[in-house]
Amino acid sequence: MKIRRDDTVEIIAGKDKGKRGKVRRGLPDQEKVIVADLNIVKKHVKKGDPKRRPGIIDMEMPIHVSNVMLVCPECNSKTRVGYRFLEDGRKVRVCKECHEVIPERGAAKS
Repeated sequence: MKIRRDDTVEIIAGKDKGKRGKVRRGLPDQEKVIVADLNIVKKHVKKGDPKRRPGIIDMEMPIHVSNVMLVCPECNSKTRVGYRFLEDGRKVRVCKECHEVIPERGAAKS
């Protein structure tokens, strides 16, 4: 998947269209991502587990990756993602709008 954890994405389809959020978790086998504080649904929880209170809870649900677009940290616009090989042989993600390298999570910005 071209979208990874801690990327900022914009939802382009559905009830939260136009909203931006950070990817909390990626589910590559299902081709879905969970975006923090978006795609919230009400879930009815039964009494079964003693640690969990029964009732109606708000829960973040996965959204298909085709319904989100990556927001480039350099140009701050939603963009498609390409790939490029650097001189040292590493494969990196590239913004299709400004052609800048999208930094990996945990990597210092230079």
